[in-house]
Amino acid sequence: MLDKINTLDAIEAHDMPMSAEVSAEVSAEAPSAMSTNLPAFGNKVNLRALLVGDRIDTPGLEGGEMLAATPYTYRAGENGVVTVFRYGVVVLMNMTGPEEKDALKKLRKHVAAPLKNREEEEASVEVSAEREDQIPPGGPVYVREITLERLLLVAYALADSVILAYDERAASGVFETIDPFARELAEKGRTPKGRRAMLKQIGSALLVRQRLSGRVAVGEDPDVLWDRPDFGRLYARLKDEYELKERAEELSRKLVVISETAQALTDLIDTERSLRLETMIVLLIVFEIGITFYQMYMGSGGH
Repeated sequence: MLDKINTLDAIEAHDMPMSAEVSAEVSAEAPSAMSTNLPAFGNKVNLRALLVGDRIDTPGLEGGEMLAATPYTYRAGENGVVTVFRYGVVVLMNMTGPEEKDALKKLRKHVAAPLKNREEEEASVEVSAEREDQIPPGGPVYVREITLERLLLVAYALADSVILAYDERAASGVFETIDPFARELAEKGRTPKGRRAMLKQIGSALLVRQRLSGRVAVGEDPDVLWDRPDFGRLYARLKDEYELKERAEELSRKLVVISETAQALTDLIDTERSLRLETMIVLLIVFEIGITFYQMYMGSGGH
């Protein structure tokens, strides 16, 4: 019996290193989702995020050497990188003015509903071993080493920030439009006119909410963190620096208020219109009854 146990132990001891070797070989052969062939950045990289349109169709987009598939990232210019987010944001890294113009020109035909007034946000990433993953107020993003994963995390934060800035401005515009209607109701006690205008504001609020919760998903972590969870601290500090969570929550509350206010005003307008229609119907019935009695009176008087 003891011989059998010793034999089994020997087999297990022999198999365990073999499994580890196989696992290491499989890991080494697994293809990487990102390329490490970065341009010669040096110790500092400037990033510029632009909201260029409602959507960017990445299928068929021809760029330089692809560095990452999600988000689509490729080399451009002499030592630059372009990251394209499908929800309308492009992030340009380490590019000169003419190189940026050329990259945006190539993207133009892939942009749906291009914007005339673009939102933009800038940041810089610098190498600093002493201040790793630190972001001083108004300063650069300090990292131990410039890698594609770190740059993509900064690009995600910038992209979410420009989207929030655009939607915040749109929500403020809707607020300014609804405010006079609500003020007239509060001061004069009359329902405002312009049901169509109210419906437009409800539609604007719904579009902003769809962008925030559907296509952009500001509250979710980037795909990069699935492969590199050790970069979670850096992205958490980026979210704090740009106040992404707080701004998204505040914008959601504004959209709820806009929708509820606009819905209440349109309901009041519909109620008033219904009352006017019912009054007209009652008057027509009374008028018809009056004519009938008049005809009956005249008919009896004639005989």
